Amino acid sequence: MVQPVGTISKAEAVKQQSRQLRGHLARDLADTATPFDGEGYSLLKFHGIYQGYDRDSATELKQAGNSKHYQFMVRVRIPGGRLTADQYLALDHIGDAYANGSLRVTTRQSIQFHGIVKSGLKAAMGEINARLMTTLAACGDVVRTVTTVPAPIRDAVHDRLEADARLLSTELLPRSSAYREIWVDGEPWSEDQGAADAPDLLYGDRYLPRKFKIGLAVPEDNTIDVLTNDLGIVALWEAGEIVGYNFFLGGGHGATHNKPETYPRMGTAVAFIEPSDLVEATKAVVRLHRDWGDRGNRRHARLKYVIAERGEEWARERLSEDLGKTLEPCRTMAKFQVPDHLGWHEQGDGKLYLGLPISSGRIIDDDRSKLRTALHEIVAEFGVDPILMSSQDIILSEIDPSDRDTIEARLRAYGIRFGADMAPAQRWALACPALPTCGLALTEAERVSDLLVAEIVERMARCGVEQERVSIRITGCPNGCARPYSGDIGIVGRIPGFYSIYVGGDFEGTRLNEVVAERIRLGEVADVLEPLFGVYAKQREADEGFGDFCHRVGIPALRQVLLEARGKARDAAD
Repeated sequence: MVQPVGTISKAEAVKQQSRQLRGHLARDLADTATPFDGEGYSLLKFHGIYQGYDRDSATELKQAGNSKHYQFMVRVRIPGGRLTADQYLALDHIGDAYANGSLRVTTRQSIQFHGIVKSGLKAAMGEINARLMTTLAACGDVVRTVTTVPAPIRDAVHDRLEADARLLSTELLPRSSAYREIWVDGEPWSEDQGAADAPDLLYGDRYLPRKFKIGLAVPEDNTIDVLTNDLGIVALWEAGEIVGYNFFLGGGHGATHNKPETYPRMGTAVAFIEPSDLVEATKAVVRLHRDWGDRGNRRHARLKYVIAERGEEWARERLSEDLGKTLEPCRTMAKFQVPDHLGWHEQGDGKLYLGLPISSGRIIDDDRSKLRTALHEIVAEFGVDPILMSSQDIILSEIDPSDRDTIEARLRAYGIRFGADMAPAQRWALACPALPTCGLALTEAERVSDLLVAEIVERMARCGVEQERVSIRITGCPNGCARPYSGDIGIVGRIPGFYSIYVGGDFEGTRLNEVVAERIRLGEVADVLEPLFGVYAKQREADEGFGDFCHRVGIPALRQVLLEARGKARDAAD
């Protein structure tokens, strides 16, 4: 289904007329004093770049009659979060040379830089590519970074997952030569560029209606929240052999406040795929989104709306037609588990790996610890290979057991906390960047996350449940970059300074939560949650998680608990 030109959005026209993602980017890159225009802003995303501005200084600059402080976020495409030691050190250098002195681990196992100015943009991109990395398709209406299980366990299961993630990432890259022309080779700008590029066989000349995310997992390890992807792939194994993949379609977290036609959705079971069909079946799902996604309304353009409105059986029939073979429904599989990869673990080959928590994914030296310095020294001295986690944490792999004590002592000397030093709610918390770098943020997330989670843990302790494993996800807007709608607790920016609180998802990542309170001030979020922890402590069943309890009791009953708690608070104040 291809919509007529008259019904496509402005963003669709920009893509179609871009000469395979070139636009005028090369020309406008040379003018370092002027931000890219609207067309350039849209096309930069396909190259892994977002243009924004410092929102902290914007009002003051405007009042003084000055322009905004424009800057760029650059995101690296890192399949499965796997980096070599040399690649990590190169990224660390870029953080100082061109960005704001930090690296940020994303919820999709990538690194992104903030604060890059236009005059340094091309040089930063060049250094990334010189280390055999790319930012191409880390953003934009294409298949983005492919995620997978982070554990570097040396067995057939984990080797296959890593190999599949790399394979899919390569196969699904856009084929335009625009990226190399602009950022790598630096060819002189010309309107004739792109004439030799044939339309991309997978993406066409308008690419996808919206972004497309893929994750690969196994039932034994759903640390990546596989069902939140447009395509969630779950590998099934029997007796040490892979038997195929269950394809779950239509996950996605983005929504818009006060627009019920937009909503988060978990991926649902569509088809079982034979091992030899993985690549072609994945491309078939991408084509399904390409041909049936809504190109007239970007808020309704994700694959999740296609699946929700047309159904899983319809999707399986379309995929069967595309592949020329009848696909089976998904096969029965074990329940999802979420293992803890923080701390020391054996790789299975005589080496060790160490998972380290990173607050909101921000690798930086501050007054609490010298995390960035410590990681740089350990990666450089011991040659360990970092692996980025979708929990915004980092794994140091390939550690010789004889170096364990030295590495741990070095980290502690720099003030680095280990997972065992933290309450479970702290070690499993996520937060998006939000202010001041995100143009969509309604309120704070990363900059308040540590204090907010500490306040929540303190309220949990009052109720005697502080050692329970609870996932808290904080976002500055409803677009859901920190996956707030699928954890035990979601805290979502509602309006400046106020949040909506969601509960009732599950820790294993199979169920959405629901809103239990709205327009709550930042300083009152922990207080609102405390009565819920109280009834959880008294009424939970054996081994029942907080999200599972909230789901069982039901949102209406929990709202009544909060109403009664507010009434008691008013009575006490009178």
